[in-house]
Amino acid sequence: MKKIITFLVVGLFLVMNGYGQTAYIPNRGSNNVSVINVATDSVIATIPVGGGPNCVTVSLDGSRVYVGNWDGFSVSEINTATNTVISTIPMGINPDYIVVHPDGTRIYVTNSTELIAKDVTTWVYVAIMNGTTTGSVAVNPDGSKVYVADEASNTIMVLNTTTNTISDTIIALCQPSAICVSPDGSKIYVASSSSSVVRVINTVTKSILATISGGLSGPTGICISPDGTKVYVSNGGNGNGNKVSVINTANNTISASIIVGQDPLGISITPDGSKVYVANGSSNTVSVINTLTDTVSATIHVGVNPVAIGNFISNYTMTTSIPSQTNPTPTISIYPNPFSTSATLIINGGVETPLMASLQTNSSLHIYNVLGEEVKTIPINNQKQITINKDNLVDGMYFYKLISDKNETVGVGKMVID
Repeated sequence: MKKIITFLVVGLFLVMNGYGQTAYIPNRGSNNVSVINVATDSVIATIPVGGGPNCVTVSLDGSRVYVGNWDGFSVSEINTATNTVISTIPMGINPDYIVVHPDGTRIYVTNSTELIAKDVTTWVYVAIMNGTTTGSVAVNPDGSKVYVADEASNTIMVLNTTTNTISDTIIALCQPSAICVSPDGSKIYVASSSSSVVRVINTVTKSILATISGGLSGPTGICISPDGTKVYVSNGGNGNGNKVSVINTANNTISASIIVGQDPLGISITPDGSKVYVANGSSNTVSVINTLTDTVSATIHVGVNPVAIGNFISNYTMTTSIPSQTNPTPTISIYPNPFSTSATLIINGGVETPLMASLQTNSSLHIYNVLGEEVKTIPINNQKQITINKDNLVDGMYFYKLISDKNETVGVGKMVID
């Protein structure tokens, strides 16, 4: 007999804002944020924010978007259920980069002279570090470290998020302009706009594993695919670029160069890894890249001077019921999505954790239709990649739930068969 799971369907639609997955693009020249439906690649809302919005981060559950307003000296908090600004928080002079902690409790912001950490419930300061020429920020998967670019000293500062103190410094040998962290937390990729290089750095040994240069021109934005096989770099730092470079992480070489709009800046990838979105600052557009072919599949007109530095697409497949944030949490994605005959569910857990151990035996993947009826169950036994076959499923939207051996829900998401 089919099982009805009404709460699952309702919960997912709340997280997905009623429209499906969305991307939030700050437009610095028009003081607003364009909301893009990722399924249709169309603008579905425009949200007024503070002056000169340029950086952005989305909570992992998709419920909140935080936008740094460069000219407004503030951060706008957006409720994604209503696409409205629910609070405006003073954040010092020219907030430039922003990231939210994986547990959603605080944001980290760099401005002209500070690194600021604020609790998102009370908006009180968690920590402030003054006197630094801070830049790009990135948080590792388990939330234990925040990597902060110090542009004056050509280093990456490592913030311990438990003690809110700088616990280490990594020599980058270049002026860092953008940082992303590998899904397992073992490497950071550091782009330098002034040097036109990307350095690959081991986060444990702090050693530089590779320096990638050919084909890069003023890299300003960087993101990594959910499976860690590709890094996408926007080349907009010199003001006249129009390319995104694709790095093959297996050999640390550039595998493709994609023509996009003028002055590509912010760049983000969807949780399933199927699309990359690039904000083209001088073209007033967003380019959509199909990651299977590494070609542009759509161009979306947005507001004036879209900058969108940071992660502007939420990981809606963020796992739930996690007992502790002190261990890395798995990233769960399905690729391709949508699919016609079969797809692969990928669990990227990084180092082994109690949660990953609970998925090794007697675990299962449950798939539901839009009515909440369970239509397929797939056993999982010590697997990190699970094949999902269409079989007798009809075309349409489905939701999945990953159940551990302790009968805990550890991941949810959606997939589409077409």
